[in-house]
Amino acid sequence: MFPILWLACVVAIKVFKKTAPNGKLTVYLGKRDFGDYGDSVEPVEGVVMVDSDYLKDRKVYGQVVTTFRYGREEDEVMGLQFHRQLYLALDQIYPRDQEQDKSDLQDKLTRKLGDGAIPFTFDLPENAPPSVTLQPGSDDQGAPLGVEYELKLFVADSKEEKPHKRNSVSMAIRKLQYYVPGPNVRQPSTLVSKGFVLSPGKLSLEVTLDREYYYHGDKIAVHMVATNHSKKTIRNIKVNIIQNTEVTMVNGHYSKAVASIESREGCPIIPGATVSKVFYVIPTVENTKIKRGIALDGMLKEGDTNLASSTLNSADALGIIISYMVRVRLYMGAIGGELVADVPFKLTSPTPEKQREVSNLQRRLHKQMSREMSTDLVFEDFARRRQFSEDNE
Repeated sequence: MFPILWLACVVAIKVFKKTAPNGKLTVYLGKRDFGDYGDSVEPVEGVVMVDSDYLKDRKVYGQVVTTFRYGREEDEVMGLQFHRQLYLALDQIYPRDQEQDKSDLQDKLTRKLGDGAIPFTFDLPENAPPSVTLQPGSDDQGAPLGVEYELKLFVADSKEEKPHKRNSVSMAIRKLQYYVPGPNVRQPSTLVSKGFVLSPGKLSLEVTLDREYYYHGDKIAVHMVATNHSKKTIRNIKVNIIQNTEVTMVNGHYSKAVASIESREGCPIIPGATVSKVFYVIPTVENTKIKRGIALDGMLKEGDTNLASSTLNSADALGIIISYMVRVRLYMGAIGGELVADVPFKLTSPTPEKQREVSNLQRRLHKQMSREMSTDLVFEDFARRRQFSEDNE
Protein backbone atom coordinates (compact mmCIF):
# COMPACT_ATOMS: atom_id res chain seq x y z
CA MET A 1 0.00 0.00 0.00
CA PHE A 2 1.46 3.28 -1.08
CA PRO A 3 1.11 6.43 1.01
CA ILE A 4 -0.96 9.23 -0.49
CA LEU A 5 0.35 12.77 -0.26
CA TRP A 6 -2.13 15.63 -0.25
CA LEU A 7 -0.73 18.92 -1.53
CA ALA A 8 -2.49 22.11 -0.51
CA CYS A 9 -2.09 25.20 -2.69
CA VAL A 10 -1.98 28.41 -0.68
CA VAL A 11 -2.61 31.69 -2.51
CA ALA A 12 -1.22 34.78 -0.78
CA ILE A 13 -3.17 38.02 -1.06
CA LYS A 14 -1.16 41.22 -0.78
CA VAL A 15 -2.59 43.69 1.74
CA PHE A 16 -1.26 47.20 2.33
CA LYS A 17 -0.87 48.18 5.99
CA LYS A 18 -0.06 51.49 7.66
CA THR A 19 -0.12 52.51 11.33
CA ALA A 20 -0.49 55.94 12.90
CA PRO A 21 2.60 57.41 14.66
CA ASN A 22 1.11 56.73 18.10
CA GLY A 23 0.36 53.09 17.17
CA LYS A 24 -3.34 53.32 18.10
CA LEU A 25 -4.77 53.27 14.57
CA THR A 26 -3.92 50.79 11.76
CA VAL A 27 -5.40 50.73 8.25
CA TYR A 28 -5.47 47.73 5.89
CA LEU A 29 -6.14 48.09 2.15
CA GLY A 30 -6.42 45.26 -0.34
CA LYS A 31 -5.23 47.47 -3.23
CA ARG A 32 -4.28 51.05 -3.99
CA ASP A 33 -5.47 51.23 -7.62
CA PHE A 34 -9.20 51.70 -8.16
CA GLY A 35 -10.62 51.44 -11.65
CA ASP A 36 -13.04 53.68 -13.52
CA TYR A 37 -15.00 51.54 -15.99
CA GLY A 38 -16.93 54.45 -17.49
CA ASP A 39 -20.33 53.54 -16.03
CA SER A 40 -19.04 52.61 -12.55
CA VAL A 41 -16.06 53.18 -10.25
CA GLU A 42 -14.59 50.62 -7.87
CA PRO A 43 -15.20 51.55 -4.22
CA VAL A 44 -12.35 52.15 -1.79
CA GLU A 45 -12.63 49.24 0.67
CA GLY A 46 -10.52 48.41 3.68
CA VAL A 47 -10.40 47.60 7.37
CA VAL A 48 -9.24 49.72 10.31
CA MET A 49 -8.02 48.52 13.71
CA VAL A 50 -8.34 50.98 16.58
CA ASP A 51 -7.54 50.80 20.29
CA SER A 52 -10.91 51.13 22.03
CA ASP A 53 -9.31 52.30 25.28
CA TYR A 54 -7.63 55.15 23.38
CA LEU A 55 -10.88 56.28 21.76
CA LYS A 56 -12.88 56.96 24.94
CA ASP A 57 -15.76 59.14 23.66
CA ARG A 58 -14.12 60.08 20.39
CA LYS A 59 -14.92 58.72 16.94
CA VAL A 60 -13.06 57.44 13.87
CA TYR A 61 -13.60 59.34 10.62
CA GLY A 62 -12.42 58.67 7.09
CA GLN A 63 -12.13 60.83 3.99
CA VAL A 64 -10.95 60.65 0.39
CA VAL A 65 -9.28 63.83 -0.87
CA THR A 66 -8.09 64.65 -4.37
CA THR A 67 -5.43 67.34 -4.80
CA PHE A 68 -4.98 69.13 -8.09
CA ARG A 69 -1.54 70.77 -8.15
CA TYR A 70 -0.95 73.07 -11.13
CA GLY A 71 2.13 74.97 -9.87
CA ARG A 72 5.40 74.25 -8.11
CA GLU A 73 5.27 73.87 -4.34
CA GLU A 74 8.42 75.97 -3.84
CA ASP A 75 6.70 78.95 -5.53
CA GLU A 76 3.91 79.06 -2.92
CA VAL A 77 4.97 82.15 -0.95
CA MET A 78 3.11 85.06 0.68
CA GLY A 79 -0.09 83.00 0.94
CA LEU A 80 -0.12 82.18 -2.78
CA GLN A 81 -1.25 78.61 -3.52
CA PHE A 82 -0.99 76.60 -6.73
CA HIS A 83 -3.17 73.68 -5.69
CA ARG A 84 -6.82 72.91 -5.02
CA GLN A 85 -8.28 70.19 -2.81
CA LEU A 86 -11.62 68.48 -3.28
CA TYR A 87 -13.17 66.26 -0.60
CA LEU A 88 -14.87 63.41 -2.46
CA ALA A 89 -15.99 61.45 0.61
CA LEU A 90 -16.23 62.07 4.36
CA ASP A 91 -17.92 59.62 6.71
CA GLN A 92 -17.94 58.38 10.28
CA ILE A 93 -16.47 54.87 10.41
CA TYR A 94 -16.83 54.08 14.11
CA PRO A 95 -19.19 53.88 15.85
CA ARG A 96 -21.84 53.16 13.19
CA ASP A 97 -25.60 53.17 13.54
CA GLN A 98 -25.96 50.02 11.44
CA GLU A 99 -23.61 47.31 10.24
CA GLN A 100 -22.51 47.58 6.62
CA ASP A 101 -22.06 44.82 4.06
CA LYS A 102 -18.58 43.33 3.76
CA SER A 103 -16.65 42.34 0.67
CA ASP A 104 -14.80 39.02 0.51
CA LEU A 105 -11.49 40.65 1.42
CA GLN A 106 -13.03 42.61 4.29
CA ASP A 107 -14.63 39.46 5.63
CA LYS A 108 -11.26 37.62 5.57
CA LEU A 109 -9.49 40.53 7.26
CA THR A 110 -12.07 40.89 10.03
CA ARG A 111 -11.96 37.16 10.78
CA LYS A 112 -8.16 37.21 10.88
CA LEU A 113 -7.73 40.46 12.86
CA GLY A 114 -10.51 39.80 15.38
CA ASP A 115 -13.47 41.68 16.77
CA GLY A 116 -11.66 45.04 16.81
CA ALA A 117 -11.47 45.16 12.98
CA ILE A 118 -13.88 47.71 11.50
CA PRO A 119 -14.66 47.59 7.74
CA PHE A 120 -15.16 50.81 5.76
CA THR A 121 -16.18 51.66 2.19
CA PHE A 122 -16.03 54.92 0.23
CA ASP A 123 -17.70 55.42 -3.15
CA LEU A 124 -15.89 57.66 -5.63
CA PRO A 125 -17.97 59.82 -8.01
CA GLU A 126 -17.88 58.84 -11.69
CA ASN A 127 -16.92 62.36 -12.82
CA ALA A 128 -13.86 62.50 -10.55
CA PRO A 129 -10.67 63.03 -12.61
CA PRO A 130 -8.22 60.13 -13.01
CA SER A 131 -4.83 60.16 -11.31
CA VAL A 132 -2.20 61.94 -13.41
CA THR A 133 1.33 62.97 -12.43
CA LEU A 134 3.52 65.23 -14.54
CA GLN A 135 7.03 63.83 -14.41
CA PRO A 136 9.31 66.28 -12.54
CA GLY A 137 12.74 67.30 -13.68
CA SER A 138 15.98 66.32 -12.00
CA ASP A 139 16.24 69.65 -10.16
CA ASP A 140 12.55 69.99 -9.20
CA GLN A 141 11.65 69.84 -5.54
CA GLY A 142 8.39 69.37 -3.65
CA ALA A 143 5.25 67.54 -4.70
CA PRO A 144 4.93 66.86 -8.45
CA LEU A 145 2.25 68.54 -10.55
CA GLY A 146 -0.91 66.61 -11.35
CA VAL A 147 -3.97 65.02 -9.78
CA GLU A 148 -3.42 62.89 -6.65
CA TYR A 149 -5.76 60.93 -4.37
CA GLU A 150 -5.33 60.35 -0.66
CA LEU A 151 -7.22 58.19 1.82
CA LYS A 152 -7.06 59.54 5.37
CA LEU A 153 -8.46 58.01 8.57
CA PHE A 154 -8.25 59.89 11.86
CA VAL A 155 -9.55 60.03 15.43
CA ALA A 156 -11.46 63.19 16.44
CA ASP A 157 -14.46 64.45 18.37
CA SER A 158 -16.21 65.65 15.18
CA LYS A 159 -15.67 65.47 11.43
CA GLU A 160 -15.00 69.22 11.26
CA GLU A 161 -11.99 68.90 13.55
CA LYS A 162 -8.59 69.13 11.87
CA PRO A 163 -6.80 65.74 11.96
CA HIS A 164 -3.64 65.44 14.01
CA LYS A 165 -0.69 63.65 12.51
CA ARG A 166 -0.08 61.50 15.60
CA ASN A 167 -3.48 59.74 15.44
CA SER A 168 -4.16 59.73 11.70
CA VAL A 169 -3.17 57.53 8.76
CA SER A 170 -2.77 58.81 5.18
CA MET A 171 -2.34 56.49 2.19
CA ALA A 172 -1.84 57.53 -1.43
CA ILE A 173 -4.22 55.78 -3.84
CA ARG A 174 -4.86 56.01 -7.58
CA LYS A 175 -7.98 56.24 -9.73
CA LEU A 176 -7.25 54.62 -13.10
CA GLN A 177 -9.27 54.48 -16.29
CA TYR A 178 -10.01 51.01 -17.65
CA TYR A 179 -11.19 50.34 -21.18
CA VAL A 180 -13.61 47.56 -22.04
CA PRO A 181 -13.46 46.89 -25.82
CA GLY A 182 -16.71 47.16 -27.70
CA PRO A 183 -17.99 45.29 -30.79
CA ASN A 184 -17.10 48.03 -33.29
CA VAL A 185 -13.44 48.37 -34.26
CA ARG A 186 -12.53 51.49 -36.23
CA GLN A 187 -9.30 52.06 -38.14
CA PRO A 188 -8.26 55.72 -37.80
CA SER A 189 -6.78 57.21 -40.96
CA THR A 190 -6.02 60.54 -42.56
CA LEU A 191 -5.06 61.80 -46.02
CA VAL A 192 -3.12 65.04 -46.53
CA SER A 193 -1.53 66.64 -49.55
CA LYS A 194 0.71 69.59 -50.31
CA GLY A 195 1.25 71.73 -53.38
CA PHE A 196 4.25 73.87 -54.17
CA VAL A 197 4.51 77.40 -55.53
CA LEU A 198 5.83 77.59 -59.11
CA SER A 199 6.02 73.79 -59.23
CA PRO A 200 3.39 71.49 -60.74
CA GLY A 201 1.96 68.43 -59.01
CA LYS A 202 1.25 67.53 -55.39
CA LEU A 203 2.68 65.32 -52.69
CA SER A 204 0.12 63.06 -50.94
CA LEU A 205 0.44 61.13 -47.67
CA GLU A 206 -2.06 58.61 -46.31
CA VAL A 207 -1.60 57.22 -42.78
CA THR A 208 -3.70 54.40 -41.29
CA LEU A 209 -3.56 52.65 -37.90
CA ASP A 210 -4.59 49.04 -37.36
CA ARG A 211 -7.06 50.01 -34.61
CA GLU A 212 -8.21 52.95 -32.48
CA TYR A 213 -7.60 51.65 -28.91
CA TYR A 214 -4.30 50.33 -27.60
CA TYR A 215 -3.24 49.03 -24.21
CA HIS A 216 -0.06 50.23 -22.51
CA GLY A 217 2.86 48.31 -24.02
CA ASP A 218 1.04 47.38 -27.26
CA LYS A 219 2.82 47.64 -30.59
CA ILE A 220 1.26 50.32 -32.81
CA ALA A 221 1.34 49.52 -36.53
CA VAL A 222 1.53 52.72 -38.60
CA HIS A 223 0.85 52.10 -42.28
CA MET A 224 1.78 55.00 -44.59
CA VAL A 225 1.50 55.51 -48.35
CA ALA A 226 3.43 58.42 -49.88
CA THR A 227 2.62 59.37 -53.49
CA ASN A 228 4.99 61.90 -55.02
CA HIS A 229 3.46 63.62 -58.06
CA SER A 230 5.52 66.76 -57.46
CA LYS A 231 9.00 67.76 -58.57
CA LYS A 232 10.39 67.49 -55.02
CA THR A 233 12.39 64.62 -53.51
CA ILE A 234 11.58 63.13 -50.10
CA ARG A 235 14.80 62.73 -48.13
CA ASN A 236 13.64 60.95 -44.93
CA ILE A 237 10.59 59.83 -42.95
CA LYS A 238 9.97 60.33 -39.24
CA VAL A 239 7.20 58.81 -37.08
CA ASN A 240 6.43 60.25 -33.62
CA ILE A 241 3.95 59.31 -30.89
CA ILE A 242 2.77 62.63 -29.44
CA GLN A 243 1.25 63.03 -25.98
CA ASN A 244 -1.00 66.10 -25.66
CA THR A 245 -1.55 67.44 -22.13
CA GLU A 246 -4.19 70.04 -21.26
CA VAL A 247 -4.26 71.54 -17.75
CA THR A 248 -7.82 72.77 -17.34
CA MET A 249 -7.25 74.93 -14.25
CA VAL A 250 -4.84 77.30 -16.01
CA ASN A 251 -6.01 76.59 -19.59
CA GLY A 252 -2.51 75.39 -20.50
CA HIS A 253 -1.64 72.99 -23.30
CA TYR A 254 1.61 71.39 -24.45
CA SER A 255 2.80 68.34 -26.38
CA LYS A 256 5.65 65.86 -25.84
CA ALA A 257 7.04 63.07 -28.03
CA VAL A 258 7.00 59.76 -26.12
CA ALA A 259 8.32 57.52 -28.93
CA SER A 260 9.91 58.14 -32.34
CA ILE A 261 11.37 56.36 -35.36
CA GLU A 262 13.37 57.99 -38.16
CA SER A 263 14.02 56.07 -41.35
CA ARG A 264 15.82 56.64 -44.64
CA GLU A 265 14.90 53.22 -46.01
CA GLY A 266 13.44 53.64 -49.48
CA CYS A 267 14.61 57.25 -49.60
CA PRO A 268 15.08 59.38 -51.55
CA ILE A 269 11.57 59.12 -52.98
CA ILE A 270 11.95 60.66 -56.41
CA PRO A 271 9.20 62.44 -58.39
CA GLY A 272 6.59 60.05 -59.76
CA ALA A 273 7.29 57.33 -57.18
CA THR A 274 4.92 55.76 -54.63
CA VAL A 275 6.18 54.18 -51.41
CA SER A 276 4.19 52.06 -48.94
CA LYS A 277 5.72 51.24 -45.54
CA VAL A 278 4.66 49.97 -42.12
CA PHE A 279 6.34 51.29 -38.96
CA TYR A 280 5.99 49.64 -35.55
CA VAL A 281 6.21 51.89 -32.49
CA ILE A 282 5.79 51.09 -28.78
CA PRO A 283 5.20 54.11 -26.51
CA THR A 284 6.54 53.22 -23.05
CA VAL A 285 7.48 55.16 -19.94
CA GLU A 286 11.00 53.65 -20.01
CA ASN A 287 11.83 55.78 -23.07
CA THR A 288 10.76 59.02 -21.35
CA LYS A 289 12.21 58.79 -17.82
CA ILE A 290 14.46 61.83 -18.34
CA LYS A 291 11.83 64.01 -20.01
CA ARG A 292 10.27 66.65 -17.78
CA GLY A 293 6.52 67.13 -18.07
CA ILE A 294 5.55 63.69 -19.39
CA ALA A 295 2.12 62.75 -18.00
CA LEU A 296 2.02 59.46 -16.05
CA ASP A 297 -0.78 57.35 -14.54
CA GLY A 298 -0.04 58.69 -11.07
CA MET A 299 3.01 57.75 -8.99
CA LEU A 300 2.91 55.83 -5.74
CA LYS A 301 5.81 55.36 -3.37
CA GLU A 302 6.11 51.74 -4.49
CA GLY A 303 5.88 50.22 -7.94
CA ASP A 304 6.25 51.43 -11.48
CA THR A 305 3.70 53.33 -13.52
CA ASN A 306 2.62 53.78 -17.14
CA LEU A 307 2.16 56.72 -19.42
CA ALA A 308 -1.06 58.55 -18.60
CA SER A 309 -4.11 56.94 -20.17
CA SER A 310 -6.18 58.85 -22.68
CA THR A 311 -9.09 60.80 -21.25
CA LEU A 312 -12.04 58.84 -22.64
CA ASN A 313 -14.71 61.42 -21.77
CA SER A 314 -13.14 64.84 -22.23
CA ALA A 315 -16.42 66.79 -22.53
CA ASP A 316 -16.86 67.38 -18.79
CA ALA A 317 -13.36 66.35 -17.72
CA LEU A 318 -11.60 68.15 -14.89
CA GLY A 319 -7.98 68.21 -13.86
CA ILE A 320 -5.70 67.14 -16.71
CA ILE A 321 -6.91 65.94 -20.13
CA ILE A 322 -4.63 63.52 -21.99
CA SER A 323 -4.75 62.59 -25.69
CA TYR A 324 -2.39 60.83 -28.12
CA MET A 325 -1.73 60.93 -31.84
CA VAL A 326 0.67 59.47 -34.41
CA ARG A 327 2.56 62.12 -36.38
CA VAL A 328 4.26 61.20 -39.66
CA ARG A 329 6.65 63.70 -41.29
CA LEU A 330 8.01 63.62 -44.83
CA TYR A 331 11.09 65.84 -45.02
CA MET A 332 12.07 67.36 -48.38
CA GLY A 333 14.93 69.62 -47.40
CA ALA A 334 15.24 73.24 -46.34
CA ILE A 335 13.55 74.61 -49.48
CA GLY A 336 10.86 71.95 -49.97
CA GLY A 337 9.84 71.90 -46.31
CA GLU A 338 7.85 68.97 -44.93
CA LEU A 339 4.45 67.32 -45.06
CA VAL A 340 2.86 66.33 -41.72
CA ALA A 341 -0.05 63.94 -41.05
CA ASP A 342 -1.62 63.42 -37.59
CA VAL A 343 -3.81 60.46 -36.63
CA PRO A 344 -5.37 60.39 -33.12
CA PHE A 345 -5.74 57.19 -31.10
CA LYS A 346 -6.52 56.08 -27.52
CA LEU A 347 -3.98 54.63 -25.08
CA THR A 348 -5.68 52.91 -22.14
CA SER A 349 -5.20 50.39 -19.32
CA PRO A 350 -6.71 46.90 -19.55
CA THR A 351 -9.03 45.67 -16.86
CA PRO A 352 -7.35 43.50 -14.18
CA GLU A 353 -9.10 40.44 -15.61
CA LYS A 354 -7.50 41.05 -19.03
CA GLN A 355 -4.12 42.20 -17.72
CA ARG A 356 -2.54 38.72 -17.60
CA GLU A 357 -3.63 37.90 -21.14
CA VAL A 358 -2.30 41.22 -22.45
CA SER A 359 1.03 40.84 -20.61
CA ASN A 360 1.69 37.41 -22.18
CA LEU A 361 0.92 38.78 -25.64
CA GLN A 362 3.15 41.82 -25.13
CA ARG A 363 6.11 39.63 -24.11
CA ARG A 364 5.90 37.78 -27.43
CA LEU A 365 5.61 41.05 -29.35
CA HIS A 366 8.61 42.58 -27.54
CA LYS A 367 10.74 39.56 -28.46
CA GLN A 368 9.69 39.97 -32.08
CA MET A 369 10.45 43.71 -31.98
CA SER A 370 13.91 43.08 -30.50
CA ARG A 371 14.75 40.84 -33.48
CA GLU A 372 13.44 43.38 -35.99
CA MET A 373 15.19 46.42 -34.53
CA SER A 374 18.91 47.24 -34.62
CA THR A 375 21.39 45.83 -32.11
CA ASP A 376 22.51 49.21 -30.74
CA LEU A 377 23.03 49.06 -26.97
CA VAL A 378 21.84 51.80 -24.63
CA PHE A 379 23.17 51.63 -21.06
CA GLU A 380 21.04 53.10 -18.27
CA ASP A 381 21.85 53.36 -14.58
CA PHE A 382 19.61 51.19 -12.43
CA ALA A 383 17.47 53.61 -10.39
CA ARG A 384 13.89 53.81 -9.25
CA ARG A 385 11.91 56.98 -8.92
CA ARG A 386 10.43 57.48 -5.49
CA GLN A 387 7.73 59.85 -4.33
CA PHE A 388 8.39 61.19 -0.86
CA SER A 389 5.11 63.02 -0.30
CA GLU A 390 3.89 60.52 2.32
CA ASP A 391 7.16 60.54 4.23
CA ASN A 392 7.27 64.34 4.36
CA GLU A 393 3.80 64.76 5.82
